[in-house]
Amino acid sequence: QVQLGESGGGLVQAGGSLRLTCAASGRTFRNYNMGWFPQAPGKERQFVASISRTYGNTYYADSVKGRFTISRDNAKNTMYLQMNSLKPEDTAVYYCAGGLATNEFRYWGQGTQVTVSS
Repeated sequence: QVQLGESGGGLVQAGGSLRLTCAASGRTFRNYNMGWFPQAPGKERQFVASISRTYGNTYYADSVKGRFTISRDNAKNTMYLQMNSLKPEDTAVYYCAGGLATNEFRYWGQGTQVTVSS
């Protein structure tokens, strides 16, 4: 089992940047596929980016390709989401999640608020 905690959210103007951090507990972080999932008010949680456990393969939603970059540092038990060229529609609570099976994210953080003003 892994415990996750996000940080780095905040208020930024459109066109600005933020870097989110997901810190994980335990010694098995490297075994987990990891992802970021924002949830906007009144909307379902959605997928924006993931990174695989073995080779660090990355996947992105079309809406963030070229703007967001996901990465991980297994030595630090940490995952990141660099968000550039932010848009008001990126406003959401961003959750990090991890799982051992492909496309199965069983463990979730508490979320960090990202607000992009126009």
